[in-house]
Amino acid sequence: MNSPTALLPARKKYRNLAQGVVEELSARIRRSEFNPGDKLPPEAAIMEEYGVSRTVVREAISQLQAGGLVQTRHGIGTFVLEPPATTLGIGTDSVVTVRDVLAILELRISMETEAAWLAASRRTEEQVAQMGQALGEMQRALENGRTSVEADVRFHQLIAEATDNRYFVELLGQLGSAIIPRARLNTPGLGEDKPADYLERVNREHEDIYKAILRRDPEAARAAMRTHLSNSRERLREAQQRLQDQPRT
Repeated sequence: MNSPTALLPARKKYRNLAQGVVEELSARIRRSEFNPGDKLPPEAAIMEEYGVSRTVVREAISQLQAGGLVQTRHGIGTFVLEPPATTLGIGTDSVVTVRDVLAILELRISMETEAAWLAASRRTEEQVAQMGQALGEMQRALENGRTSVEADVRFHQLIAEATDNRYFVELLGQLGSAIIPRARLNTPGLGEDKPADYLERVNREHEDIYKAILRRDPEAARAAMRTHLSNSRERLREAQQRLQDQPRT
């Protein structure tokens, strides 16, 4: 059985205990540990899990309700709500062309370079271990000739989570798999590289980001993320140019 503080990272300092429970439960909802329609554990279970009082739990649930994440049904329990519709106007279903993916990459360069800086400053040991696991999954996929899009998305999501800023997490979550160019386009096929060579280079770039976050080097993490995303952008630009230069029949 988990210890009462198993899910409360020791290094975090919350303004109050209720805030800590709110942030941990909302993070679990964002990670889909609790899905829409799921019932949250009863008050007593949350009290034991986080080592807090009933008053703290009720205050935390009240804040989650105010944020539109849960709804309490009297005498039944507290249930996770459907996430609100995006208000940022990002329609990822329309991300289908090279131009679309280039635009997403420009957005990501602006956002994720700073996310990497913050992640290197704030990450927990558990988060960096999970990043390492995602890297391992990407490498195994490469060796076995399988796709690694899911692990790639997870790696970037973990960096967003390590910022300890939920808005990075929410924005990246709205983009979903559209953040990975090869999830929308045959990226290796657009270029001149063999698919394995392309993915090997991408994995090395991910490893550079991971190592900088591991050693808590914010500037190196920012630079490594910028290099990774800029390289992705340039590879796509070059591919787009080659397509435009092809003679039409």
